Amino acid sequence: MAEQILCRDLTLGYDNTTVAEKLDFSVFSGNYLCIVGENGAGKSTLIKTLLGLQKPMRGEIVWHEENRTNGIGYLPQQTDVQKDFPASVREIVRSGCLAKRGLRPFYNKTEKQLAKSTMTQLGIIHLSKKCYRELSGGQQQRVLLARALCATQEILLLDEPTAGLDPKAQTEMYDLIQNLNKQGVTIIMISHDISAAIKYASHILHIGNGQQLFFGKTTAYVKSDIAKAFITVSEVADND
Repeated sequence: MAEQILCRDLTLGYDNTTVAEKLDFSVFSGNYLCIVGENGAGKSTLIKTLLGLQKPMRGEIVWHEENRTNGIGYLPQQTDVQKDFPASVREIVRSGCLAKRGLRPFYNKTEKQLAKSTMTQLGIIHLSKKCYRELSGGQQQRVLLARALCATQEILLLDEPTAGLDPKAQTEMYDLIQNLNKQGVTIIMISHDISAAIKYASHILHIGNGQQLFFGKTTAYVKSDIAKAFITVSEVADND
């Protein structure tokens, strides 16, 4: 597997305030990395830094050049205003191609076909003409996931993609993400759901108390001391 991202001795923060430090981890093609930890541990700040929305205070992020060029797909947490966005599903999914479209005023045939095939892949093609604001929470998340896939099918950054969904919709979303990973898409996902993280992820990055507490394979994580404070014996047994 090819290394896609290497993070060395990262210190993250804003306005001269350190949020997390001493982060050292790497992501290889086909990995499914879950970033876990308490609220305020720096998980969302790390995602923003990986996206280039802010610079690390110290350390470096080394991207494989091809991934830097092709970009990454991003599924952010939604605000209430965004959930009420008055656009069609098709328009929102196609907007994932904006970087490819560049200065052209319209989407070309290839981009339109990509959006169509992605909606079919995620089971929302029948919703293409519906208004986004009229969809259920689970349907909206599928639309945003389709938009992210239109940006790239190499690496997806997902910020709590199941937040606010009912249990059935959560399971469906996790299954979709797992299937994408099996098809070769690298997944980097923030999650508060430790049980889901150890069920689906190949690797865990646990951040707490302002620093990296664990990074490695999920099989090693469930046996680590840090995991014992966050997962139950039954969850460990289910993962074996």
